[in-house]
Amino acid sequence: MLPLADLYPRDRLAVEISLWSADLADLGAEVARLTPYADVFHIDASDTRFVPSPLFFPDLVAALRPRTRVPFHVHVMAERALPLVEDFARAGVDLLSVHAEADDVADALHTIHAQGGAAGLALRLDTPIDTVEAHLDDVDFVVLIGTPLGTKGTAMDPAAPDRVRQLRALAARTGRDQLRVIADGGIRENTVPTLADAGADAVVAGSLLLGSDDLAATTTWLHRQRHDLAFDGRRAEERT
Repeated sequence: MLPLADLYPRDRLAVEISLWSADLADLGAEVARLTPYADVFHIDASDTRFVPSPLFFPDLVAALRPRTRVPFHVHVMAERALPLVEDFARAGVDLLSVHAEADDVADALHTIHAQGGAAGLALRLDTPIDTVEAHLDDVDFVVLIGTPLGTKGTAMDPAAPDRVRQLRALAARTGRDQLRVIADGGIRENTVPTLADAGADAVVAGSLLLGSDDLAATTTWLHRQRHDLAFDGRRAEERT
């Protein structure tokens, strides 16, 4: 499994770049262009029932995998996540997150680890934070969705930062301080500092980054929104 402490260091905010916001007509070139700025590439996938759009599919991800060494995180939005988890693991995905609301969430999480990946639990806005507690032994990170699921360009729900704080409190109370927290949805210039202050380790950046005229400057700004050197007592090395 990838060392999450390196992917999501505690002294800066990590950036997952959403490929859903990239130029879908030229994804190979987009992956190459964005590689210097991505800690992780974020890839959304669906069974078309959990959310209507199918989004990315395993063969496409497998075709992109040789284009970069940046880890892939596939966010699986499915009522039955296990079949997609197995297919994306075979496609070379490093991190997989499945929804707490899925019918087979426990089996899917176990399978991710069995395949050597990092396992994440994703929560919709209406899912209580304490739902995570039942799965803490099986998850490496949690994705907190801050907008209606499966939408783009939607404003972040005002409750999102407090949900990050609630999850941080739960992690501390259960001895899981190293649990990584990823904020996904409504990532804008005015919301990133609030999410970082609440304890998010990473944000899923779409239009905020991909609409920028200066990718390097915007990425640096995102990284600097978090300066939590005391969180785990050490400074992680910058990725090159």
